[in-house]
Amino acid sequence: MKILLLGNRGQLGWELQRTLACLGPVTALDYPQIDLTDLEAARALLWDVHPQVVVNATAYTDVDKAESEREVAFALNAATPRLLAEEARRMGAALLHYSTDYVFDGSKGAPYVESDAPHPLNVYGESKLAGEQAIQQAGGAALIFRTAWVYSLRRPSFVTKTLSWAQNNSVLRIVDDQVSNPTWARALAEVTAQMLAQAAVSGDPVQWLAARAGVYHLAGDGYASRLAWAREIVCLGMPENHPQVVPAKSTDFPTPAQRPLFSALDCSKFKATFGLELPPWQVALTLAMERSK
Repeated sequence: MKILLLGNRGQLGWELQRTLACLGPVTALDYPQIDLTDLEAARALLWDVHPQVVVNATAYTDVDKAESEREVAFALNAATPRLLAEEARRMGAALLHYSTDYVFDGSKGAPYVESDAPHPLNVYGESKLAGEQAIQQAGGAALIFRTAWVYSLRRPSFVTKTLSWAQNNSVLRIVDDQVSNPTWARALAEVTAQMLAQAAVSGDPVQWLAARAGVYHLAGDGYASRLAWAREIVCLGMPENHPQVVPAKSTDFPTPAQRPLFSALDCSKFKATFGLELPPWQVALTLAMERSK
């Protein structure tokens, strides 16, 4: 299976480059090697590599900055995925693309399923939803994986920030009204590779993926508030003399972008389709912390 991986310097892309390597040759690129907002350059790259599968792990992910950089966010999160989907369909390739729980407004009060109507609260969520819609309009063998609260200890993330705060403060105030699925980047990459391995052994991976095209929720099993997540992080990272972690509200920390309060994802459809799931978020966090030592 010939794979083109875009965004290999990000926290998910770094892991994907390693998990996908067992499936066949992987061409892995990121900025500044390729500027994916240059659509002509992106189109030329696809036809030059001519992969069977394009894995798009690129995104504009600065949620707050997107409020003032709407055009840039939409360029990378909507226009680029549209082009990737259209060109992949033309060349007979499949596309895997990652989206976000932030396409929802958090008002449901229960984990979201794929058929729930999106309603993003911020520009980042709007741009990611526009990317999803563009991919679906293009058709072809395209799978969209909505994930949530992705972290890695190799890149700045909520986990690394919490550990840094814990080392410098005796009390941490963490919001308890934002709830979703903490998702370890390595576990997400491993499940992606396992799913593609099923496609590879089918004999016709693109057709196999085309038969399963659509939107899937794919995130850590179970959900937690940021407060509960932070408490688990400091207990694992500082088993002795860790700081007190106390609840706060999102309104205590005003930000340019509004966040959904309950954006947890129900990943049953992915499990039913592929027989795969990510581990419970607590187990994944423990593994991530142990492997970082």
